[in-house]
Amino acid sequence: MHEPLTAAEYKAIAAELQFPTNAFIDGAFRPANSGKTFTTTNPATGEVLAEIAACDSSDVDFAVQKAKDAFDDGRWRLRSPGERKEVLLKLAKLMEQNRHELAVLESLDSGKPVRECQMVDVPDTIHTIRWHAELIDKIYDNTNNVGANALAMVVREPIGVVGCVLPWNFPLLMLAWKIGPALAAGCSVIVKPAQETTLTTLRVAELAHEAGIPAGVFNVVTGSGREVGEPIGLHMDVDMVAFTGSTPTGRRFLRYAADSNLKKVVLECGGKNPAVVLADAEDLDLVAEQVVNGAFWNMGENCSATSRLIVHASIKDELLKRIGAYMREWKTGDPLNPENRIGALVSKSHFEKVKSFLDDVKTEKLSLAHGGETFEGAFIEPTVVDGVTPKSRLFQEEIFGPILSVTTFESLAEATALANDTNYGLTASIYTGSLRNAIRLSRDIRAGLVTVNCFGEGDASTPFGGYKESGFGGRDKSVFAHDNYCELKTIWIDISERSVDETIR
Repeated sequence: MHEPLTAAEYKAIAAELQFPTNAFIDGAFRPANSGKTFTTTNPATGEVLAEIAACDSSDVDFAVQKAKDAFDDGRWRLRSPGERKEVLLKLAKLMEQNRHELAVLESLDSGKPVRECQMVDVPDTIHTIRWHAELIDKIYDNTNNVGANALAMVVREPIGVVGCVLPWNFPLLMLAWKIGPALAAGCSVIVKPAQETTLTTLRVAELAHEAGIPAGVFNVVTGSGREVGEPIGLHMDVDMVAFTGSTPTGRRFLRYAADSNLKKVVLECGGKNPAVVLADAEDLDLVAEQVVNGAFWNMGENCSATSRLIVHASIKDELLKRIGAYMREWKTGDPLNPENRIGALVSKSHFEKVKSFLDDVKTEKLSLAHGGETFEGAFIEPTVVDGVTPKSRLFQEEIFGPILSVTTFESLAEATALANDTNYGLTASIYTGSLRNAIRLSRDIRAGLVTVNCFGEGDASTPFGGYKESGFGGRDKSVFAHDNYCELKTIWIDISERSVDETIR
């Protein structure tokens, strides 16, 4: 499952693909109520892939009503945990059987290297669905010891209709992070994929229906944020929104909740994540490999990308030399060629945004240590910029592209201050040979995930989310994600002798 195919094999699959084009509501593909469509293109070539249904608030209303009907009549939430588990496991099996198709769809629609889709995104997506499926019948509710005169139970109940609003950088994986726990809990979901990347979400909805998820339980409404995302956020019958994306859009969903039914909102937003390398780091080759992976994986279009290298001044030059050596393995080019590890940025407009940071290098008279070239289409090669100060836009703003900024420090206190000099607090990486320094920095850096001597995001069992402007309201992954989609209910039963005596009389 994890071995990539050849470029010729991927291109053959691409040539045979049938692209889904309509929204998926109440168990069937449906055009937008207005009949309007929008164009989705391959960002690597500019080629038009499909015309997708451009839904609006009327389609959202229809989807919400069908989702609410499905929730109210219990066709999914009242199934036993074991029955829901079997359906989700069947979905995971169908996704595995169609893994090559899903990988190619993801690559064509997003510009992501097909090798990464095949070896990381698709397997992790399937694993996430399986993990939450297996969790369903292994969660216990509670009884409290409240004395002999009462019985107190604390139980979880599915929250209701959930709007899952996805980003464009990891369409499949973020879909799984949302629907895995939401469907496991017994909720009905309305998924709004990013307008740039809708194809794999629609295909998974089709597979979910084939697996046995009832009509109305898994719906996909395609279209823009204004026409679809906002109506979901404001809808009085949507009980929760789970959102991954930019911090400004996350703020809007909080406002939508305040202006409607005070629905629960869980946000996973941006990041400006540090990789802190202390002078006592034991293996600079390992550090270089991990820093390169953290900065350039998925073209840097990753909220957990370690886009700030904060390195002790005494080892900076040697580390940059080794980083340059590892960067030679990160070839830029055709995403359907598995030899390439850097594909196209998701759109021309995003390419221009990322390119503007390269313009800052000249304006601020910074040093290009490696890279800096752009290519026809939406390609930017991995780039390392040295001499970046905390005042620079490269240090403060989320770039969401393959650009790594380098800043030096002299003391542990200075390293901590630099790491925390951001409005974000999603992830951080620390490289050191000292257990004491690793623990101190891990505690002092204000971030929801800290890795030591590696770059990563944990696994399906560990929560993912951030501090400050990186997150709000809950976590993705793990049992904590399952609890996002549940309400807690206390049931108090009087069993005192008085109540028994009165019943008898």
